[in-house]
Amino acid sequence: MDSHDVQADLKHVLYGREQIQQRVAELAAEIDRDYEGRDLLIVGVLKGAVMVMADLARALHSHVTMDWMAVSSYGSGTQSSGVVRILKDLDTDLMGKHVLIVEDIIDSGLTLSWLKTNLESRGTASVEICTAFRKPEAAKVKIDVKYVGFDIPNEFVVGYGLDYAEKYRNLDFVGTLAPHVYE
Repeated sequence: MDSHDVQADLKHVLYGREQIQQRVAELAAEIDRDYEGRDLLIVGVLKGAVMVMADLARALHSHVTMDWMAVSSYGSGTQSSGVVRILKDLDTDLMGKHVLIVEDIIDSGLTLSWLKTNLESRGTASVEICTAFRKPEAAKVKIDVKYVGFDIPNEFVVGYGLDYAEKYRNLDFVGTLAPHVYE
């Protein structure tokens, strides 16, 4: 899908495919440099991180292992409560491993803060975070994010893994969803 397929649903496009791919390549180069000589496990957070995880893994020049986790912050509405349930846990033992959590977006930071603490408690050598997008204005907790693709405004965005009602994930860009779609 491209922007012409959903033009009526968008206010505007924030980042196009080429911009995203260029930034993912830059992040991969940083990660390759930082983890040179070390085994790295990249952990994707389902479902949103599928796109960035796949692109990042292909852009890396180092061997990595991959695993997936699904978590849910339940509560009313569309905002995270910070109370987290693990829907799908990792298959990998984390003892002594260098772990890089790969996320699509960081809003409040509540779920990711919990997830990082949870993974650190499993005997990891290190746990860092890589996110494609971050909304600094939406942060409710301070969380150290080592690799950030783009800082974006605190608006409702879709594409490149980000969804609304499980739609729009397969867009090859990120855009701001028009209010008439979700109001």
